[in-house]
Amino acid sequence: MRSIKPGRGPSMMGAMGSVFAAIFGVIWIFATISMGAPFFFPLFGIVFVVMGIVQARFHYKNATGKERYSVVDIVDGQEEPDPLNRQFGDFAAEEAFSLQTEEETAFCPYCGTPAEEDHLYCKKCGKRLP
Repeated sequence: MRSIKPGRGPSMMGAMGSVFAAIFGVIWIFATISMGAPFFFPLFGIVFVVMGIVQARFHYKNATGKERYSVVDIVDGQEEPDPLNRQFGDFAAEEAFSLQTEEETAFCPYCGTPAEEDHLYCKKCGKRLP
């Protein structure tokens, strides 16, 4: 089964952006307290800090982990398993991948280029054809 996964670069950028959001939250808290703003204004800063920490952890795990949550890059189940299939018990999708017909393999599964029957490798991306 093909899975859509976040790229490692965008995930690391998301982690860095989340760290900056948490830093902004800290600055917001100190600024609102020093200006004497009502009590609910510093709460926005606390929300930024908490969300920044949670998002930074999530994105860092996606950027560095082998099994990533599925969102952007398309990979085969043989290249990298999708942890959501195991979590939700979707093993039928794994079996469907292994039961591909000849018509489905007429294209390169990696880049979508029409595959020649007598070629072992894709003429566009160079990966081995199934």
